[in-house]
Amino acid sequence: MLSKSNMINQIKKYFKFIRQSTTKYGVHSPFVFDLITNCLEKLTPSKKVEVFNQYKQFLLQNALKINVIDFGAGSRVFSSNHRKIAAIAKNAGIHQKRAELLMRLVAYFKSSEILEIGTSLGLGTLALALGNENATITTLEGCRETVDIPKTQLHKYVNNRIHFKVGEFKETLAFALENKKYDLIYLDGNHQKKATIDYFEQCLKATHNDSVLIFDDIHWSKEMTEAWEIIKTHPKVTLTLDTFFWGFVFLRQEQHQKEHFIIRI
Repeated sequence: MLSKSNMINQIKKYFKFIRQSTTKYGVHSPFVFDLITNCLEKLTPSKKVEVFNQYKQFLLQNALKINVIDFGAGSRVFSSNHRKIAAIAKNAGIHQKRAELLMRLVAYFKSSEILEIGTSLGLGTLALALGNENATITTLEGCRETVDIPKTQLHKYVNNRIHFKVGEFKETLAFALENKKYDLIYLDGNHQKKATIDYFEQCLKATHNDSVLIFDDIHWSKEMTEAWEIIKTHPKVTLTLDTFFWGFVFLRQEQHQKEHFIIRI
């Protein structure tokens, strides 16, 4: 569960974020201005939202209990690993706003090869798939009972090629990165400092100039904020966006000077 210290840290970080953040009108980067205007601020097509909500409702109405194995920092809300699927979807699933944003990001960047680290019940996976119906998605999950749900259900909602890799990330990530180049990498599987930095450094070998990496919950804890600050300083990173709940990393080598933006969206 989310500790008291983590909760206090998040509150402090959020007020600091509000003080330091800006809108697109305070951004001097044409690339970022266009991203905000034509993606982050746009509405998500209603048909895609409807499909997403159909699967979400299926999960919210599912009273089956499963044994969840947490390999990362643990759960914010659950004290037991024996959990109802409905409760996981309600309390730990991707927020509606973020799911719709994922759809728009995939569409905006025309991402066709996508890696997701942390499948859970597949709500984020579905959002990624809905962003580009022709995309191939590789998604990693440590808990077999959890991933069995999206493995048996997502084909009913999308036709994308979705490859599920089950096991600890230290084993499955290396396999997923072998001889691959990903357009978009969504990291939502382990909210610990060392693991986050390690995954980032491993993923770099499977990126290209226009790849985007999205880190979930960069202010989840003091350690996650420290990891984010270290990632920002990496020599290959040329541009970052801090939206408080997500951190965006870009590797655009045509941008010769590093830029870091804190954006309210």
